Amino acid sequence: MKKHIYYHHTDCGGVVYYANYLNFLEEARTEFFSLKEASIKALSDAGIMFVVARQEIDYKFPAKYADDLDIKTQVGEMTHVRIEFLHEIYNQNKQIIVKAKTILVCVDKNLKPQAIPDDLRKKISSN
Repeated sequence: MKKHIYYHHTDCGGVVYYANYLNFLEEARTEFFSLKEASIKALSDAGIMFVVARQEIDYKFPAKYADDLDIKTQVGEMTHVRIEFLHEIYNQNKQIIVKAKTILVCVDKNLKPQAIPDDLRKKISSN
C-alpha cells in the first residue's frame, strides 16, 4: 500500500507523529483484506469482527512531510481465533521506517472470541 505524508501527519518537528502509524497500519490491513476479497464491512455485518489484541512497533527512521511510503503487509501466524499481521514501512529511498506486528482476535457482535471462518482463513492465507 502506498501512503503519501501530508502536513497533518507530522508533529512540530516535521516528522510523522508516532501515533499516526497506528492509522497507517489499520489502513494497510483493511486494504489487505480488500485485496483478498474479504470486505471488513461485509464481515462485520455477518457478525465477524476483529479487535486488536496486541500491537508492537519498532521505529527505525523518521518519515517526514511529503515522503511517499510503501507499506508491506503479510500474514504471519494464524490460529483458530487470532491473526498475526507483519508490517514493514519503507520510504521512497527504500529505507525501512517501521517494523510492526499486530495481533487481531476474531470476535462476535458481543466481542466474545470466535473461530475465524474457514473460507476467510483460506482467502487471507493465500498468496
